[in-house]
Amino acid sequence: MKIYLDGKFVDAADAKVSVFDHGLLYGDGIFEGIRLYGGNIFRLEEHLERLEYSAKALMLPLPLSRAELSEATCETCRQNGLTDAYIRLVVTRGVGDLGLAPWLCPKPSMFIIASKISLYPQEHYDNGLAIVTVRHAASDRPRFRPRSSRSTISTTSSPRSRRGSSGRWRRSC
Repeated sequence: MKIYLDGKFVDAADAKVSVFDHGLLYGDGIFEGIRLYGGNIFRLEEHLERLEYSAKALMLPLPLSRAELSEATCETCRQNGLTDAYIRLVVTRGVGDLGLAPWLCPKPSMFIIASKISLYPQEHYDNGLAIVTVRHAASDRPRFRPRSSRSTISTTSSPRSRRGSSGRWRRSC
């Protein structure tokens, strides 16, 4: 498997992050979990836009432009010969000292992993999966109540939820 790491493709065994990387030490970084279906990256532009907003919120400079991020993501899938995969794009603050000061990390680090993902045993893909749905969950425990009355749940992580769409949801690689 090839990993995109700071501008180069390296074998997975050679993909190393410094123990002084602030993403590791302090969780100072951002990521996007992205899916590849049939050679098409699902909503890549939206993922990259969200990545940019997250980076801006943390004052974390992105090492590549959006177009370069898009190409690096596609090329990672191509390098691994994938048509259906899970993609993890990660940007960390980079290497610094043991202090918390982000300005002491001169260069962010970025890696992209693209790999097959199997959420269920193969027999479920071959034979289907029996499910039961219920209208209300029965529980004696108190339920979480969001503070805002405007809660939403996104269910757009599957291309099946976009049937009949204009094709804007995907980037072909």
